[in-house]
Amino acid sequence: MARKGAEVARKEEADQRESAQKESSQKSGRKGAETAEASGPARIDRRTKNLTTRLQPGDVAIIDHEDLDRLAAEGLLQQRVAAVVNVARSLSGRYPNVGPLLVAAAGIPLLDGVGPEVMERVAEGQRVRIQGDEVWLDGTVVGKGVRQDLRSLERDYEASKQAVGDELERFASNTLEYMQQEHHLAFDTPDVPDLDVDIKDRHVLVVVRGHDYREDLATLRSYVREMRPVLVAVDGGADALLEFGFRPHVIIGDFDSVSNDALHSGAQLVVHAYPGGEAPGAARLDALGLAYTTFEAGGMSEDVAMLLAYEKGAKLIVAVGSHGSMVEFLAKGRSGMASTFITRLKVGQLLVDAKGVSQLYHSRLRKRDVLLFFMAVTLCFVVVGVAFVPRVYFESVWLLLQEVLRSITR
Repeated sequence: MARKGAEVARKEEADQRESAQKESSQKSGRKGAETAEASGPARIDRRTKNLTTRLQPGDVAIIDHEDLDRLAAEGLLQQRVAAVVNVARSLSGRYPNVGPLLVAAAGIPLLDGVGPEVMERVAEGQRVRIQGDEVWLDGTVVGKGVRQDLRSLERDYEASKQAVGDELERFASNTLEYMQQEHHLAFDTPDVPDLDVDIKDRHVLVVVRGHDYREDLATLRSYVREMRPVLVAVDGGADALLEFGFRPHVIIGDFDSVSNDALHSGAQLVVHAYPGGEAPGAARLDALGLAYTTFEAGGMSEDVAMLLAYEKGAKLIVAVGSHGSMVEFLAKGRSGMASTFITRLKVGQLLVDAKGVSQLYHSRLRKRDVLLFFMAVTLCFVVVGVAFVPRVYFESVWLLLQEVLRSITR
Protein backbone atom coordinates (compact mmCIF):
# COMPACT_ATOMS: atom_id res chain seq x y z
CA MET A 1 0.00 0.00 0.00
CA ALA A 2 2.87 2.37 0.87
CA ARG A 3 4.55 1.69 -2.46
CA LYS A 4 1.26 2.23 -4.28
CA GLY A 5 0.70 5.51 -2.44
CA ALA A 6 4.21 6.66 -3.34
CA GLU A 7 3.63 5.81 -7.00
CA VAL A 8 0.39 7.80 -7.02
CA ALA A 9 2.16 10.76 -5.42
CA ARG A 10 4.95 10.64 -7.98
CA LYS A 11 2.41 10.47 -10.83
CA GLU A 12 0.49 13.47 -9.46
CA GLU A 13 3.74 15.41 -9.11
CA ALA A 14 4.72 14.59 -12.70
CA ASP A 15 1.28 15.66 -13.95
CA GLN A 16 1.53 18.95 -12.05
CA ARG A 17 5.01 19.54 -13.50
CA GLU A 18 3.78 18.86 -17.05
CA SER A 19 0.78 21.14 -16.54
CA ALA A 20 3.01 23.91 -15.23
CA GLN A 21 5.36 23.55 -18.22
CA LYS A 22 2.42 23.67 -20.65
CA GLU A 23 0.98 26.77 -18.96
CA SER A 24 4.38 28.44 -19.08
CA SER A 25 4.73 27.59 -22.75
CA GLN A 26 1.26 29.01 -23.49
CA LYS A 27 2.05 32.21 -21.61
CA SER A 28 5.30 32.52 -23.50
CA GLY A 29 3.51 31.97 -26.83
CA ARG A 30 0.86 34.54 -25.99
CA LYS A 31 3.47 37.02 -24.88
CA GLY A 32 5.39 36.57 -28.15
CA ALA A 33 2.24 37.05 -30.20
CA GLU A 34 1.22 40.10 -28.20
CA THR A 35 4.59 41.85 -28.52
CA ALA A 36 5.07 41.24 -32.25
CA GLU A 37 4.94 44.53 -34.16
CA ALA A 38 3.67 45.44 -37.60
CA SER A 39 3.45 48.77 -39.37
CA GLY A 40 2.39 50.22 -42.70
CA PRO A 41 0.08 52.69 -44.46
CA ALA A 42 -3.51 52.47 -43.20
CA ARG A 43 -6.25 51.54 -45.67
CA ILE A 44 -9.72 52.02 -44.26
CA ASP A 45 -13.15 50.81 -45.36
CA ARG A 46 -16.19 49.42 -43.62
CA ARG A 47 -16.73 47.01 -46.52
CA THR A 48 -13.88 44.55 -46.81
CA LYS A 49 -14.63 43.63 -50.42
CA ASN A 50 -14.27 47.28 -51.41
CA LEU A 51 -11.04 47.62 -49.46
CA THR A 52 -9.31 44.64 -51.10
CA THR A 53 -9.47 46.35 -54.50
CA ARG A 54 -7.09 49.11 -53.37
CA LEU A 55 -4.86 47.29 -50.87
CA GLN A 56 -1.14 47.05 -51.58
CA PRO A 57 1.37 44.62 -50.04
CA GLY A 58 2.48 45.91 -46.65
CA ASP A 59 -0.68 47.93 -45.94
CA VAL A 60 -2.52 47.77 -42.62
CA ALA A 61 -6.17 46.95 -43.32
CA ILE A 62 -8.63 48.65 -40.97
CA ILE A 63 -12.06 47.05 -41.38
CA ASP A 64 -15.45 46.79 -39.70
CA HIS A 65 -16.33 43.17 -40.33
CA GLU A 66 -17.97 41.05 -37.67
CA ASP A 67 -17.39 37.37 -38.38
CA LEU A 68 -14.72 37.85 -41.03
CA ASP A 69 -15.75 35.29 -43.64
CA ARG A 70 -13.43 33.04 -45.57
CA LEU A 71 -13.72 34.89 -48.88
CA ALA A 72 -12.86 38.24 -47.28
CA ALA A 73 -9.95 36.68 -45.39
CA GLU A 74 -8.58 35.14 -48.57
CA GLY A 75 -8.82 38.55 -50.26
CA LEU A 76 -6.74 40.13 -47.49
CA LEU A 77 -4.16 37.34 -47.71
CA GLN A 78 -3.96 37.68 -51.47
CA GLN A 79 -3.07 41.36 -51.09
CA ARG A 80 -0.34 40.43 -48.52
CA VAL A 81 -1.34 42.94 -45.87
CA ALA A 82 0.99 43.66 -42.96
CA ALA A 83 -1.78 43.52 -40.34
CA VAL A 84 -5.56 43.51 -39.93
CA VAL A 85 -7.30 45.84 -37.45
CA ASN A 86 -10.97 44.98 -37.04
CA VAL A 87 -13.38 47.41 -35.42
CA ALA A 88 -15.70 44.48 -34.71
CA ARG A 89 -15.07 40.87 -33.63
CA SER A 90 -13.61 38.66 -36.34
CA LEU A 91 -15.11 35.60 -34.66
CA SER A 92 -18.25 36.47 -32.70
CA GLY A 93 -19.08 32.90 -31.72
CA ARG A 94 -22.40 32.75 -33.59
CA TYR A 95 -21.12 29.96 -35.81
CA PRO A 96 -17.77 28.29 -36.63
CA ASN A 97 -16.03 30.67 -39.02
CA VAL A 98 -12.58 29.87 -40.45
CA GLY A 99 -11.82 33.33 -41.88
CA PRO A 100 -9.88 34.68 -38.87
CA LEU A 101 -7.97 31.40 -38.54
CA LEU A 102 -6.67 31.79 -42.10
CA VAL A 103 -5.32 35.24 -41.23
CA ALA A 104 -3.64 34.02 -38.04
CA ALA A 105 -2.24 30.89 -39.71
CA ALA A 106 -0.57 33.12 -42.31
CA GLY A 107 1.29 34.92 -39.52
CA ILE A 108 -0.56 38.22 -40.04
CA PRO A 109 -1.24 40.16 -36.81
CA LEU A 110 -4.97 40.40 -36.12
CA LEU A 111 -6.32 42.98 -33.67
CA ASP A 112 -10.00 42.59 -32.79
CA GLY A 113 -12.71 44.73 -31.24
CA VAL A 114 -10.83 48.02 -31.52
CA GLY A 115 -14.01 50.09 -31.76
CA PRO A 116 -15.25 52.49 -34.46
CA GLU A 117 -13.29 55.46 -33.11
CA VAL A 118 -10.11 54.25 -34.79
CA MET A 119 -11.67 54.89 -38.20
CA GLU A 120 -12.14 58.54 -37.26
CA ARG A 121 -8.72 59.00 -35.67
CA VAL A 122 -6.73 57.48 -38.55
CA ALA A 123 -6.81 58.90 -42.06
CA GLU A 124 -6.31 56.93 -45.26
CA GLY A 125 -2.62 56.46 -46.00
CA GLN A 126 -1.27 57.47 -42.58
CA ARG A 127 1.41 55.13 -41.28
CA VAL A 128 0.26 53.22 -38.21
CA ARG A 129 2.01 50.70 -35.97
CA ILE A 130 0.50 47.68 -34.30
CA GLN A 131 2.22 46.88 -31.02
CA GLY A 132 0.67 44.24 -28.80
CA ASP A 133 -3.00 45.06 -28.47
CA GLU A 134 -2.60 48.74 -29.39
CA VAL A 135 -2.73 50.85 -32.56
CA TRP A 136 -0.17 53.71 -32.59
CA LEU A 137 -0.15 56.83 -34.75
CA ASP A 138 2.55 59.50 -34.43
CA GLY A 139 3.54 58.32 -30.96
CA THR A 140 -0.04 58.20 -29.67
CA VAL A 141 -2.30 55.23 -28.96
CA VAL A 142 -5.40 55.65 -31.15
CA GLY A 143 -7.01 52.29 -30.54
CA LYS A 144 -6.88 49.23 -28.33
CA GLY A 145 -8.39 45.79 -28.82
CA VAL A 146 -7.81 42.07 -28.39
CA ARG A 147 -4.70 40.65 -30.02
CA GLN A 148 -5.69 37.31 -31.50
CA ASP A 149 -3.44 34.37 -32.26
CA LEU A 150 -4.07 30.94 -33.70
CA ARG A 151 -4.48 29.35 -30.28
CA SER A 152 -7.10 31.83 -29.05
CA LEU A 153 -9.01 31.66 -32.31
CA GLU A 154 -9.04 27.86 -32.31
CA ARG A 155 -10.47 27.93 -28.79
CA ASP A 156 -13.21 30.36 -29.83
CA TYR A 157 -13.84 28.34 -32.98
CA GLU A 158 -14.47 25.16 -31.00
CA ALA A 159 -16.74 27.04 -28.59
CA SER A 160 -18.74 28.49 -31.49
CA LYS A 161 -19.70 24.99 -32.62
CA GLN A 162 -21.93 24.80 -29.59
CA ALA A 163 -23.85 27.89 -30.71
CA VAL A 164 -24.79 26.61 -34.15
CA GLY A 165 -28.11 25.24 -32.90
CA ASP A 166 -29.25 28.64 -31.64
CA GLU A 167 -28.13 30.34 -34.84
CA LEU A 168 -29.99 27.80 -36.97
CA GLU A 169 -33.12 28.41 -34.92
CA ARG A 170 -32.86 32.15 -35.57
CA PHE A 171 -32.25 31.49 -39.26
CA ALA A 172 -35.33 29.23 -39.46
CA SER A 173 -37.48 31.87 -37.74
CA ASN A 174 -36.17 34.51 -40.14
CA THR A 175 -36.93 32.28 -43.12
CA LEU A 176 -40.50 31.60 -41.98
CA GLU A 177 -41.08 35.31 -41.39
CA TYR A 178 -39.70 36.14 -44.82
CA MET A 179 -41.89 33.48 -46.46
CA GLN A 180 -44.97 35.01 -44.84
CA GLN A 181 -44.04 38.44 -46.21
CA GLU A 182 -42.63 37.42 -49.60
CA HIS A 183 -44.34 34.09 -50.32
CA HIS A 184 -45.23 35.31 -53.80
CA LEU A 185 -41.58 34.90 -54.82
CA ALA A 186 -41.95 31.15 -54.61
CA PHE A 187 -45.14 30.95 -56.67
CA ASP A 188 -45.63 34.10 -58.75
CA THR A 189 -43.96 34.83 -62.07
CA PRO A 190 -41.90 38.02 -61.78
CA ASP A 191 -41.76 40.69 -64.47
CA VAL A 192 -38.42 39.71 -66.01
CA PRO A 193 -36.61 41.99 -68.46
CA ASP A 194 -35.94 41.08 -72.08
CA LEU A 195 -32.47 39.72 -72.79
CA ASP A 196 -30.30 39.99 -75.87
CA VAL A 197 -29.29 36.34 -75.54
CA ASP A 198 -31.75 33.45 -75.84
CA ILE A 199 -31.70 31.29 -72.71
CA LYS A 200 -34.56 28.91 -73.46
CA ASP A 201 -33.53 25.23 -73.37
CA ARG A 202 -29.87 26.15 -72.82
CA HIS A 203 -27.48 25.63 -69.94
CA VAL A 204 -26.83 28.76 -67.86
CA LEU A 205 -23.67 29.26 -65.81
CA VAL A 206 -24.31 31.71 -62.94
CA VAL A 207 -20.98 32.94 -61.59
CA VAL A 208 -20.58 34.59 -58.19
CA ARG A 209 -17.11 35.57 -57.01
CA GLY A 210 -17.51 33.45 -53.91
CA HIS A 211 -15.84 30.54 -52.19
CA ASP A 212 -13.62 28.38 -54.47
CA TYR A 213 -14.78 30.14 -57.65
CA ARG A 214 -11.31 29.83 -59.22
CA GLU A 215 -11.14 26.08 -58.67
CA ASP A 216 -14.68 25.66 -60.02
CA LEU A 217 -14.05 27.66 -63.18
CA ALA A 218 -10.76 25.87 -63.80
CA THR A 219 -12.47 22.48 -63.73
CA LEU A 220 -15.32 23.70 -65.97
CA ARG A 221 -13.19 24.83 -68.91
CA SER A 222 -14.07 21.85 -71.12
CA TYR A 223 -17.73 22.06 -70.07
CA VAL A 224 -17.93 25.71 -71.15
CA ARG A 225 -16.16 25.01 -74.45
CA GLU A 226 -18.39 22.08 -75.41
CA MET A 227 -21.79 22.97 -73.92
CA ARG A 228 -21.45 26.71 -74.62
CA PRO A 229 -23.73 27.79 -71.74
CA VAL A 230 -25.09 31.30 -71.34
CA LEU A 231 -22.69 33.06 -68.95
CA VAL A 232 -24.49 35.15 -66.32
CA ALA A 233 -22.18 37.01 -63.93
CA VAL A 234 -23.23 38.45 -60.58
CA ASP A 235 -21.27 41.67 -59.99
CA GLY A 236 -17.59 40.68 -59.51
CA GLY A 237 -18.34 37.32 -61.11
CA ALA A 238 -17.82 39.13 -64.44
CA ASP A 239 -14.18 39.76 -63.56
CA ALA A 240 -13.86 36.10 -62.54
CA LEU A 241 -15.04 35.02 -66.00
CA LEU A 242 -12.70 37.45 -67.76
CA GLU A 243 -9.83 36.15 -65.63
CA PHE A 244 -10.37 32.73 -67.22
CA GLY A 245 -10.82 34.06 -70.74
CA PHE A 246 -14.62 33.87 -70.86
CA ARG A 247 -16.79 36.85 -71.79
CA PRO A 248 -20.07 37.14 -69.86
CA HIS A 249 -23.32 37.48 -71.78
CA VAL A 250 -25.17 39.13 -68.89
CA ILE A 251 -23.99 40.97 -65.77
CA ILE A 252 -26.54 41.46 -63.01
CA GLY A 253 -26.29 43.09 -59.57
CA ASP A 254 -25.82 46.44 -57.87
CA PHE A 255 -22.41 46.89 -59.57
CA ASP A 256 -20.47 47.74 -56.42
CA SER A 257 -17.69 45.19 -56.92
CA VAL A 258 -17.27 44.87 -60.68
CA SER A 259 -14.49 46.56 -62.67
CA ASN A 260 -15.00 49.11 -65.43
CA ASP A 261 -13.28 46.70 -67.83
CA ALA A 262 -15.97 44.12 -67.17
CA LEU A 263 -18.72 46.70 -67.60
CA HIS A 264 -17.28 47.55 -71.03
CA SER A 265 -16.87 43.89 -72.07
CA GLY A 266 -20.02 43.94 -74.21
CA ALA A 267 -22.27 42.09 -71.78
CA GLN A 268 -25.88 43.13 -71.26
CA LEU A 269 -26.18 44.99 -67.95
CA VAL A 270 -29.13 44.27 -65.66
CA VAL A 271 -29.44 46.36 -62.48
CA HIS A 272 -30.95 44.57 -59.49
CA ALA A 273 -33.69 46.88 -58.18
CA TYR A 274 -35.15 46.26 -54.76
CA PRO A 275 -38.91 46.15 -54.12
CA GLY A 276 -40.15 49.69 -54.50
CA GLY A 277 -37.85 50.50 -57.40
CA GLU A 278 -34.64 51.53 -55.59
CA ALA A 279 -31.69 50.57 -57.82
CA PRO A 280 -28.33 51.52 -56.20
CA GLY A 281 -26.31 50.26 -59.15
CA ALA A 282 -27.96 52.56 -61.67
CA ALA A 283 -26.04 55.66 -60.54
CA ARG A 284 -22.67 54.19 -61.51
CA LEU A 285 -23.86 53.06 -64.93
CA ASP A 286 -25.46 56.44 -65.58
CA ALA A 287 -22.16 58.14 -64.73
CA LEU A 288 -20.36 55.84 -67.19
CA GLY A 289 -22.98 56.40 -69.88
CA LEU A 290 -23.80 52.70 -70.16
CA ALA A 291 -27.18 51.32 -71.18
CA TYR A 292 -28.94 48.93 -68.82
CA THR A 293 -32.23 47.35 -67.87
CA THR A 294 -33.63 46.79 -64.37
CA PHE A 295 -35.05 43.73 -62.66
CA GLU A 296 -37.09 44.49 -59.55
CA ALA A 297 -36.99 41.62 -57.06
CA GLY A 298 -36.26 40.96 -53.40
CA GLY A 299 -33.33 39.03 -52.03
CA MET A 300 -29.72 38.93 -53.13
CA SER A 301 -28.39 39.51 -56.63
CA GLU A 302 -27.37 35.88 -57.07
CA ASP A 303 -30.97 34.86 -56.29
CA VAL A 304 -32.21 37.28 -58.93
CA ALA A 305 -29.76 35.85 -61.48
CA MET A 306 -31.05 32.33 -60.87
CA LEU A 307 -34.67 33.50 -61.06
CA LEU A 308 -33.91 35.24 -64.35
CA ALA A 309 -32.46 32.06 -65.83
CA TYR A 310 -35.35 29.98 -64.48
CA GLU A 311 -38.09 32.27 -65.80
CA LYS A 312 -36.38 32.50 -69.21
CA GLY A 313 -36.63 28.73 -69.62
CA ALA A 314 -33.10 27.51 -68.87
CA LYS A 315 -32.56 23.78 -69.25
CA LEU A 316 -29.98 23.64 -66.47
CA ILE A 317 -28.53 26.23 -64.04
CA VAL A 318 -24.95 25.66 -62.90
CA ALA A 319 -23.90 27.77 -59.91
CA VAL A 320 -20.29 28.83 -59.36
CA GLY A 321 -19.23 30.40 -56.04
CA SER A 322 -22.77 30.75 -54.72
CA HIS A 323 -23.92 30.21 -51.14
CA GLY A 324 -24.95 26.66 -50.44
CA SER A 325 -23.51 25.25 -47.22
CA MET A 326 -24.88 25.81 -43.73
CA VAL A 327 -21.94 27.99 -42.72
CA GLU A 328 -22.27 30.12 -45.86
CA PHE A 329 -25.94 30.71 -45.07
CA LEU A 330 -25.20 31.63 -41.47
CA ALA A 331 -22.23 33.79 -42.45
CA LYS A 332 -24.52 36.32 -44.11
CA GLY A 333 -26.66 36.70 -41.01
CA ARG A 334 -29.32 38.73 -42.77
CA SER A 335 -32.83 38.39 -44.13
CA GLY A 336 -31.50 38.14 -47.68
CA MET A 337 -30.32 34.62 -47.00
CA ALA A 338 -33.93 33.61 -46.39
CA SER A 339 -34.69 34.72 -49.95
CA THR A 340 -31.79 32.56 -51.11
CA PHE A 341 -33.37 29.59 -49.37
CA ILE A 342 -36.73 30.25 -51.07
CA THR A 343 -35.07 30.73 -54.46
CA ARG A 344 -33.31 27.37 -54.12
CA LEU A 345 -36.66 25.74 -53.42
CA LYS A 346 -38.13 27.24 -56.58
CA VAL A 347 -35.29 26.51 -59.01
CA GLY A 348 -34.03 23.41 -57.23
CA GLN A 349 -34.99 20.98 -59.99
CA LEU A 350 -32.73 22.84 -62.44
CA LEU A 351 -29.92 23.93 -60.11
CA VAL A 352 -26.59 22.11 -59.96
CA ASP A 353 -23.50 23.17 -58.05
CA ALA A 354 -20.37 23.59 -60.14
CA LYS A 355 -18.50 21.06 -58.00
CA GLY A 356 -21.05 18.42 -58.94
CA VAL A 357 -20.73 19.22 -62.63
CA SER A 358 -16.95 19.00 -62.51
CA GLN A 359 -17.22 15.56 -60.91
CA LEU A 360 -19.91 14.19 -63.24
CA TYR A 361 -19.09 15.86 -66.55
CA HIS A 362 -16.41 14.41 -68.79
CA SER A 363 -15.34 15.68 -72.15
CA ARG A 364 -17.19 13.82 -74.90
CA LEU A 365 -15.12 11.86 -77.43
CA ARG A 366 -17.37 10.88 -80.34
CA LYS A 367 -16.72 7.98 -82.76
CA ARG A 368 -16.76 10.41 -85.65
CA ASP A 369 -13.93 12.38 -84.05
CA VAL A 370 -11.85 9.21 -83.62
CA LEU A 371 -12.48 8.16 -87.26
CA LEU A 372 -11.49 11.58 -88.55
CA PHE A 373 -8.34 11.45 -86.45
CA PHE A 374 -7.22 8.11 -87.91
CA MET A 375 -8.06 9.26 -91.43
CA ALA A 376 -5.90 12.34 -90.91
CA VAL A 377 -3.02 10.21 -89.62
CA THR A 378 -3.31 7.86 -92.62
CA LEU A 379 -3.31 10.80 -95.01
CA CYS A 380 -0.15 12.11 -93.37
CA PHE A 381 1.62 8.79 -93.95
CA VAL A 382 0.55 8.76 -97.60
CA VAL A 383 1.84 12.30 -98.13
CA VAL A 384 5.14 11.48 -96.44
CA GLY A 385 5.49 8.33 -98.54
CA VAL A 386 4.85 10.14 -101.82
CA ALA A 387 7.15 13.02 -100.94
CA PHE A 388 10.15 11.20 -99.50
CA VAL A 389 10.20 7.55 -100.69
CA PRO A 390 12.03 7.11 -104.09
CA ARG A 391 9.92 6.05 -107.09
CA VAL A 392 12.06 2.91 -107.58
CA TYR A 393 10.74 1.44 -104.33
CA PHE A 394 7.14 1.83 -105.47
CA GLU A 395 8.01 0.15 -108.82
CA SER A 396 9.76 -2.71 -107.03
CA VAL A 397 6.75 -3.27 -104.78
CA TRP A 398 4.45 -3.21 -107.82
CA LEU A 399 6.53 -5.78 -109.71
CA LEU A 400 6.61 -7.98 -106.61
CA LEU A 401 2.84 -7.84 -106.33
CA GLN A 402 2.49 -8.77 -110.01
CA GLU A 403 4.71 -11.84 -109.54
CA VAL A 404 2.67 -12.94 -106.56
CA LEU A 405 -0.57 -12.61 -108.53
CA ARG A 406 0.86 -14.62 -111.44
CA SER A 407 1.97 -17.42 -109.14
CA ILE A 408 -1.49 -17.58 -107.64
CA THR A 409 -3.32 -17.71 -110.98
CA ARG A 410 -1.12 -20.47 -112.48
